Amino acid sequence: MRIAVAGATGNIGALTVAALDRGGHDVVRVSRSLGVDLSTGEGLDDALGGVEAVVDVTNSPAADRAGTVAYFHAATGNLLAAEQRAGVRHHVLLSIAGVDRVEGNAHYAGKREQERLVSAGPVPWTIVPAAQFHDFAAMVASWTEQDGVATVAPLLVQPIAPADVADVLAEILTGEPRGRYVDVVGPEPQDLVDMARRTNEARGHRVKLVPSWSAVFGPEMAGDVLLPGENARIAPTTFDEWLARQR
Repeated sequence: MRIAVAGATGNIGALTVAALDRGGHDVVRVSRSLGVDLSTGEGLDDALGGVEAVVDVTNSPAADRAGTVAYFHAATGNLLAAEQRAGVRHHVLLSIAGVDRVEGNAHYAGKREQERLVSAGPVPWTIVPAAQFHDFAAMVASWTEQDGVATVAPLLVQPIAPADVADVLAEILTGEPRGRYVDVVGPEPQDLVDMARRTNEARGHRVKLVPSWSAVFGPEMAGDVLLPGENARIAPTTFDEWLARQR
């Protein structure tokens, strides 16, 4: 099966390409570095020739709400239009579990715009809402780290291994469109501050973590807001198992 991966050079994109390769599929890698620009549509028609399914795992280069929404609006619109011209039969979007429960976050606003366009668009679709990835906590800490100190919001999440996300996407891509899929999460809830501490320790990175709602994430994300809904799909890899591979 000929499948295109939009965002193929990113972390999840590369893992999804690898999962599809293992399944024997003909994978088309789509990214700006490979000559395809979603924000303008340049190169899309050539890239999608003969493609049956597309997965979108792209991220926005913008940091503010308006810029993020504008980027996802343009990129998703261009991708869906090119898919319609190419006769693509299945569009799969990687989204975020609980995306409708958080209003103030710029990235969440952009993902909601993606979901809106996909669900109203011309190509049969599946939206896969996934939990935060196992490497998310350390990444968040790195955003604010200065002089050996970083602030991290004490979020409660049920994180998932990036490779497990890629496996789920590869499975769904080869099937029929399913509309909004169930939340895809890891086996157990975790505290983001503790995750960041343990990840940095495993990687030998010394940084003092300060729990705070004053940095990237606000108190509207506290409590069980980011935990999965009912009937979530539980991926197999625990945070401890993933962490052991970071040492």
